[in-house]
Amino acid sequence: MVHIPVLLREVIEHLNPRPGQKFIDATLGGGGHALAFLERIKPDGKLLGIEWDSELLKRLKAQIQHSQFKDDTILINDSYVNLEKIAEDNDFKNVQGIIFDLGMSSWHLEESGGGFSFAKDEPLDMRFNRQMDAGAGPTAAEIINRYREEELARILKENGDERFAKRIAGAIIKARKEKPITTTFQLVEIIKNSTPFWYRRGRIHFATRTFQALRIAVNNEPENIKSGIGQAKNILAAGGRLAVISFHSLEDRIVKNFFRDESKKGDLKILTKKPIRAGLAEISANSRARSAKLRVAEKLEMVSKPIS
Repeated sequence: MVHIPVLLREVIEHLNPRPGQKFIDATLGGGGHALAFLERIKPDGKLLGIEWDSELLKRLKAQIQHSQFKDDTILINDSYVNLEKIAEDNDFKNVQGIIFDLGMSSWHLEESGGGFSFAKDEPLDMRFNRQMDAGAGPTAAEIINRYREEELARILKENGDERFAKRIAGAIIKARKEKPITTTFQLVEIIKNSTPFWYRRGRIHFATRTFQALRIAVNNEPENIKSGIGQAKNILAAGGRLAVISFHSLEDRIVKNFFRDESKKGDLKILTKKPIRAGLAEISANSRARSAKLRVAEKLEMVSKPIS
């Protein structure tokens, strides 16, 4: 079954893929965007897909290998932080559209075993590619058990907008003195015991923001996003479009500021003055769509300045 990403109709409408064009899906995930692009850029179109998680990529590769699109697709196991090099290595030029869907795949939550979900008792890892990233950076458990209280509170506040960041950080420090915190359920219990009753009864699960904040820290997402979308702008052909779907305020702020700065320089034209949100029908069918925001910009033609 193909994963259908949020705001698919709006992405297609704004990127407007056409036969013979080249497109990049920088965050393949379950392949929903990629397959929709492939359907519209045939014949003679090409798609370059990038996925950090080797297991997720393996599944999509098997699916595409047995489809009509196998000769039109290049699939790479890497991070979009290396986007320019990946495009260069694969001779992928004159790109007309690039998509970044910064949301987590449902596979990560439900099947990966990586500790992304507070609903399952799993090791606190949260790296998107545990094979590729082995030894490269701290896992969620390492952050929780090693970082100072002030740094933990900062991560929870900045990455997760967690209003009880100080309380939760203090409770983590206290709990880890008794024994290491290594599983998701251990962490959920700590969060539960350090937040008010009314907070635990809210619409959003009380552990959501803490888990989000840790995942962002583990995968260095803010810096990677800045780097990735900057490289995307360089790869696009004049008239090519860049679409970014974000799911929380930190991501959206990075994209908004980048588009604004590049617009001031005359390199990009912003096509979405305000972010596009999912409609009620999509939200009722997929609750993840509630927080999704889509921003789109078009690369302007570089005009040579006269030599004085």
